Amino acid sequence: MNEFLLLVAIMIAVCVFLNNASFRVGIPVLVVFIAFGMLSGMAIPKLSTNENEVGQVCTVALIFIMFYGGFGTRWQTARPVAFQAGLLATLGVLLTAGITGLCCHYLLDWDWMESFLMGSVIASTDAASVFSILRSRKLCLKKGLTPLLEMESGSNDPCSNILTLLMISLISGKATVGGTVWLILAQFGLGAVFGLVISTLAVYAMRRINFATSGFDSLFVLAIALLSYAVPSLFDGNGYLSAYIVGIVLGNATFKGKKELVNFFDGTTGLMQVIIFFMLGLLVEPSRLHACLLPALAIFFILLLVARPVALTAILAPFKKYGSRDLCLMSVCGLRGAASIVFAIVAAVTINDDLLKNDLIDIVFCVVLLSLLLQGTLIPYAARELDLVDNDGDVMKTFSDFSEEVGLQFVEHRINARHLWCGKRIRDVEIPAEYLLCLVIRSDGTRLIPVGDTEFQDGDRVISAAKEFDGSSSSIRIERHPLASNSRWEGKCVKDYPSRGSQIMLIQ
Repeated sequence: MNEFLLLVAIMIAVCVFLNNASFRVGIPVLVVFIAFGMLSGMAIPKLSTNENEVGQVCTVALIFIMFYGGFGTRWQTARPVAFQAGLLATLGVLLTAGITGLCCHYLLDWDWMESFLMGSVIASTDAASVFSILRSRKLCLKKGLTPLLEMESGSNDPCSNILTLLMISLISGKATVGGTVWLILAQFGLGAVFGLVISTLAVYAMRRINFATSGFDSLFVLAIALLSYAVPSLFDGNGYLSAYIVGIVLGNATFKGKKELVNFFDGTTGLMQVIIFFMLGLLVEPSRLHACLLPALAIFFILLLVARPVALTAILAPFKKYGSRDLCLMSVCGLRGAASIVFAIVAAVTINDDLLKNDLIDIVFCVVLLSLLLQGTLIPYAARELDLVDNDGDVMKTFSDFSEEVGLQFVEHRINARHLWCGKRIRDVEIPAEYLLCLVIRSDGTRLIPVGDTEFQDGDRVISAAKEFDGSSSSIRIERHPLASNSRWEGKCVKDYPSRGSQIMLIQ
């Protein structure tokens, strides 16, 4: 027990220290935790665990990764590409799985069922890996590729999960026509319905519950994430799809304390990734990997050079918006990660050993490792070489967290007859460059937007903003309100905009 607690403490500490390294070198830093798990398993034999235990832990960890994949998606930015992303997340996964299965059968001489099982397990791209690289390298891509990749990678795991469950049923001999139809309908339908219902109730609760103790709102949302998976799963619905929907609805809703939730789930999701890769390291035996390296290399290049490019071309070519360079970069961005590992473990645990001729977990492990090391480091260079980096864009605006925006604190100055500013115009007084004068309220209640000629008078209240010192919360909140082209306020004056107790500070 003491050894286990010591190891957990070390793992969390290493996770924190390597977070900065992750933002410098990208997602391949997760490979360190695979090696850490392998070394820990060899050094402390009592830590050795079985596939079933690892699968259960990794399933829980993947719930938070899926939830935060939706929570971090800015719907305002993703909506223009939502249809294309939806096609890639469903039809794209199906095509990728099918093409990979065909290649495994004909090139590697695998059994048909096992070939398509491998295709299903490895068909989805990894959201957390894509997020990490785009954000750490500040990569904003042209032609709306950033939100397209972000939304596709965040939403395609449920389809891969459903295909995996279907192949498990077929290989185990438990599949029937009626059962297969029910599996598909229940997984998609109930997952979506429960996701919408739970997300609606969650938003209602977050807006009305007054959390007396700081931090309990994070625990409440933690419970919501677990609930969004568990409830539909009880009725054969897809829990991952439900968790993603709840995440995207909750992440795009307005409620108090949202920024703190983003910081909390940033750390939680990072830890969940670490747990998955560490547990995989415990499960994998290095002595077995050499036998899996060649088929893993073949599957990796099948995905990179054949399956994903063909699927992307077939789906996106009709839109006539994406050229060969765009498709090439999107192929490189098709990273494999935590979800593929979890699905492989679930399949290996569920299917009898005598029905599988190949070591599914070790092969998927090698494919993921190759994807993180090779594709993960290649993405920034490929984006620049293909001239698809938007230097004027801000990748953080693709995400709904604004976690790297500077926090502001509002302060009030009262002007009296003895104040140095009294009787002077704004342009004639020295105001620190870090201060922004937002509002002048006269003694009679008149509100003025301060300009250079505004004169300070006795009894004025001056509201200004500056960078906050310690991140403490404020009753004043800054919000963005994008106006659509068909908005009823287009062409109107600011004075006609209903303030309702708010103040327009900036029009961009």
